[in-house]
Amino acid sequence: MTDQAITYPDNIEPNVFTRDELGWVPWLQPLAEDELTSRHHAGLVDPSRAKSPYFMLLARDPDILGARTRTDKDIFYNTKSGLPRAEREIAATAASRTNGCIFCASVHSRFAYQHSKRDEDVQKLLEEGIYTDIDPSWNAIIDASAALTKTPQGFTESHIDELRRAGLDDVAIVDVINGAAFFNWANRLMLSLGEPTPPASVA
Repeated sequence: MTDQAITYPDNIEPNVFTRDELGWVPWLQPLAEDELTSRHHAGLVDPSRAKSPYFMLLARDPDILGARTRTDKDIFYNTKSGLPRAEREIAATAASRTNGCIFCASVHSRFAYQHSKRDEDVQKLLEEGIYTDIDPSWNAIIDASAALTKTPQGFTESHIDELRRAGLDDVAIVDVINGAAFFNWANRLMLSLGEPTPPASVA
């Protein structure tokens, strides 16, 4: 295997934000499953991720991938205190919507709907963008996440105040920051390494 660039001339990238399940193809050659060592498997954390071209590409640096995956899981799955899972996913969706990462927005908007059951509100964020009006809590989370995503200096004390007025305590506010900051980075990584593909139903 080489690191030769890959192109997909027949792929028609999705150009609309959606909750549909999209595919993703890398522009560099990912590892093949038969190339994985015990170190690679440790970096993947979940064995099922060996089926993902994205994670198999990141597995070329398994130590960093392992740190990335454990950070991701702690931010979104460690919900014993702080922000509920749905709102963490809204922060990630807002970051992805701001960055134009259609793939990540589709994943996290599905989780946001799954955990909140707020179909119309999640769809409003996807269709209308970060300036949509939903409710004080989600508005504050979306506004803070978008500000942090655009530039860290744009995230100010006023965003903290807005989150507090919406009823979030300090731990929940940290969860908003973590979700948005992580996916601001993750979006840019994914956007630089490959491209989304249409849902299987229309591919």
